[in-house]
Amino acid sequence: MEKYKYMVIGAHPDDCDFRFSGTAFKLKAQGHEIMYLSMTNGCSGHHLTPGPAMTARRYAEAQAVAKLIGITYKLTDIPDGALTTDLRYRDLLMREIRAFEPDLIFTHRPYDYHPDHRNTGTLVMDCSYLMRVPYVVPDSPPLKKTPYIFYTYDHFTFPGPFVPDMVVSVDDVMDKKTVVLDCHVSQVYEWLPWVGGYAEEVPPESDPKGRFRWLKTKLLDRKPDASGKYREILEKRYGAEIASKTNSCEAFQLCEYGAQLSYEEMEKLFPL
Repeated sequence: MEKYKYMVIGAHPDDCDFRFSGTAFKLKAQGHEIMYLSMTNGCSGHHLTPGPAMTARRYAEAQAVAKLIGITYKLTDIPDGALTTDLRYRDLLMREIRAFEPDLIFTHRPYDYHPDHRNTGTLVMDCSYLMRVPYVVPDSPPLKKTPYIFYTYDHFTFPGPFVPDMVVSVDDVMDKKTVVLDCHVSQVYEWLPWVGGYAEEVPPESDPKGRFRWLKTKLLDRKPDASGKYREILEKRYGAEIASKTNSCEAFQLCEYGAQLSYEEMEKLFPL
């Protein structure tokens, strides 16, 4: 089996994990190389502990994930909430992409509630052609080929909804995915419940098993619906019987700015 390099570019430490970590476990089992890049340092992602202390905490959480999956997990020093699409950040991302030389890139769509998410997606789009242009960021060798670029799942519908081109069943790795998200204590048990208004649901720190069960249930609430348009692709990949029993999946949309490929070619790049 040919080995590929997968680069997942999120806005914050944990964005990659929510949308890709089930697929990541399956890819690692096949011997592929994976890099996660957070375009910000996560310093603002908390209601009680902002600034350098939160940056250090989120870096440690990300490195715990890296150890679990067996990947490289990098964070920039750009403050959370301060990411823009200006030239200095495009150049920074260009250097990271060229240094890793990915075959596939995964990122946010540029339609999202959070400016860091939108700007991360836009920066990837802005690099998509220029990453092969030698005299753009000339201190960084250009890529020899254009990567395939995919958007990760979101539920937003304006100006257009997410349209899946590939779906991966992750039922068999949901416990592993939950362990990954469990590493992001500051987010899944503290910040997201507080800002989402459901902090009272979270089991206490003294009940780690209860927390894990709660988190797994919460993750199932955030997944793409494994029916409708997703079911059609699941049936194509796994057959009707398995598709009908699938509860959890990760979905990806091919971006027209990257290299293009047929469904049959695409299928070879994603694990079952």
